[in-house]
Amino acid sequence: MKILTLDQEKVLQRERNFLNDLRLKFVEYNAAREDIESLGQSIRQLDDLFLLVIVGEFNAGKSAFINALLGEKWLKEGVTPTTSQITILRYGETSQTSLVEEGHTLMLFPVDLLSELSIVDTPGTNAVIRQHEELTTHFIPRADLVLFVTSADRPFTESERAFMAHIRDWGKKVVIILNKTDLLQDESELNQVLEFVRENAHALLGSRPEIFPVSSRLALRAKTGEPQLWQPSGFEALENYIRENLDQAEQIRLKFLNPLGVAGHLTGRYFERAENQRQILAEDISMLQNVERQQAVYKTDMQKDFTYRMSDLENIFYAMEKRGDEFFEDRFRLARVLDLLKKERMQEDFTRQVIADLPQQVETRVNALIDWLVESDLQQWKAITGYLAERQREHKENIIGEGINANFRYDRNRLLDAIGGEAEQVVNSYDKKAEARGIAEHAANAVAASAAVEAGAIGLGTLVTILATTAAADVTGILAASAVAALGFFIIPARRRKAKNELHVKLTDLRKDMVDSLKQEFEKEIDGSLKRIEEAITPYTRFIRAESEHTDKVQQELKAAQLEISQLRALIESW
Repeated sequence: MKILTLDQEKVLQRERNFLNDLRLKFVEYNAAREDIESLGQSIRQLDDLFLLVIVGEFNAGKSAFINALLGEKWLKEGVTPTTSQITILRYGETSQTSLVEEGHTLMLFPVDLLSELSIVDTPGTNAVIRQHEELTTHFIPRADLVLFVTSADRPFTESERAFMAHIRDWGKKVVIILNKTDLLQDESELNQVLEFVRENAHALLGSRPEIFPVSSRLALRAKTGEPQLWQPSGFEALENYIRENLDQAEQIRLKFLNPLGVAGHLTGRYFERAENQRQILAEDISMLQNVERQQAVYKTDMQKDFTYRMSDLENIFYAMEKRGDEFFEDRFRLARVLDLLKKERMQEDFTRQVIADLPQQVETRVNALIDWLVESDLQQWKAITGYLAERQREHKENIIGEGINANFRYDRNRLLDAIGGEAEQVVNSYDKKAEARGIAEHAANAVAASAAVEAGAIGLGTLVTILATTAAADVTGILAASAVAALGFFIIPARRRKAKNELHVKLTDLRKDMVDSLKQEFEKEIDGSLKRIEEAITPYTRFIRAESEHTDKVQQELKAAQLEISQLRALIESW
């Protein structure tokens, strides 16, 4: 770097610090290695000579142009690709060539121009060997100024258009060299070609770059002994431009702007990727919120349906109470006093007429309730599985660019596949009979526990029989025969009322204990089903939340970087 003013030194230090921090950010973002390296190279270029990069198709005459610029035939020329690697031309007291690294050759020549800047000769943009074109592509970010050489006999080919767009993306200053003008017939034909190049360049770059029509062949001949060809070569205007516009101040300005162009290109690209990723994540968040809503609606619907089904179960007990009232009205009368003294028969009749098929009805309805719960659980799993699978298919069919993180798509798809696989396995291995059996056992144990009865391996129907029979024994007992004989007129009506009241209390307690126990058990089963689905999705939910926070942070940092780039550019361009 040449001697700088104090203000330029301050800007240089600010720019260097910013670019180094930005490079570390790209490392943190897991950005592509070549992008990180491109930014690193552009930072290192701040300390190097001004870098003039020559690009164009292999038959555009790049080597001939460089020879004309240097005033001697230093580089090999030909109609077939003669440059298969990046060649850096620098000043040296003697001519020598050395291989810097694979694909990069350094050539030193005793030419005064090279003491002020370095020139880079690149493989053609339409090189036969793809690797050669890639060398040119990857070297563009290092250029301080690009001289784009196109041939007058075939200007702006398709490969040149594509390459010009690539240069534009990196924010490089471009000067177009229209070479081989000696092949054109006259001034009119030259003007037509110039207009064609000018319009195409403007369409691609969004600006109107300097265009210099030259004949490199005539210019070299003029410099090597045929001065009469200098004027026709058109080289004088180009060299005046280089001398006047690439003075020390302009070289410093372009040198400072170069890495900012690279940084601007990369921040723009990765901000767009972060935005693509944010859109995907926003849809994923919406999907997860929809799953949560589905789960909440499922639970609400299940609770409502459960309450309705439980009222059907309670009606069985109300019907038993009604039969009990009728039984006591019929039996607790003086006319049937002898029947009242037969306690065992009384209890047998009560069991047959009042309890009747209550246990079977309870068990039938509870089993139906269990089957409904098991089927609903399975259908909910299928609904969530289908929804996730549909979301995954939509995403694969509608790819929205790349993410900020190279592993984002892989990690996201892997989690989606894992959730889908787990859900599919649950659905495929779902044993409704086994699930129902387990719930029935838990329900019987819950009812037994609330009634303080030893459950063992008995079913719910047997349990209800035991409880109902116990209640019957408590309320069908009668006083001694002597008491009935002496005070029957008073005792029997009182005992009937008491029996009814006791029966209502016993059945109310039984019904309440059973309903509360079943409700708690079924609530637990519903919550367990929802929790299993939630646990299956949790890794994905956690991933989406973390990636969303990271993406927001990246976008904020890239916005701040773009602002700093704009401010630095404004400072530099004001010089």
